[in-house]
Amino acid sequence: MTYAPSPAAVLRIERTIALYPEKPAALLPVLHVIQEESGFISREAEVWVAAKLAIPPIQVGEVLSFYGMLRRAPGGRHTIRVCRNLSCHLAGAEDLLAFIGRSLGIGPGETTPDGAFTLVTAECLGNCDRAPCLQIDGLDQGPVSRESAAALIEELKAHD
Repeated sequence: MTYAPSPAAVLRIERTIALYPEKPAALLPVLHVIQEESGFISREAEVWVAAKLAIPPIQVGEVLSFYGMLRRAPGGRHTIRVCRNLSCHLAGAEDLLAFIGRSLGIGPGETTPDGAFTLVTAECLGNCDRAPCLQIDGLDQGPVSRESAAALIEELKAHD
């Protein structure tokens, strides 16, 4: 099986590559374009990106394994990232993570059976002043309590 991005994604990727003096420098933005389109980055897409940027496939794999916001497998329509760094930990992030997990019936790294939510942890979301914080679909929220987390989840469910 080979990977073939849509014509719109190819255009975005070409425009992205053109912004950089050397093709490999566009790796992260190109991976984001693919993930936005596909929801994750398949092994076939890894190989395609490597060829497109003229880099070894292992380099793409290294980047995918390092950055937690990039997925190698399908996830839910909504991704909830709970920060677990020191400030958030001290402010109750573990309790918040457990609460959200119980509310959704899943643990970290899992997706709800209906495909609506994926719950993951993040090492740091850069919002120490708003601890505990989380990120839903790339938007930072914080400080978050059990009640506000439940409200955010219910709001997402209502819009699905």
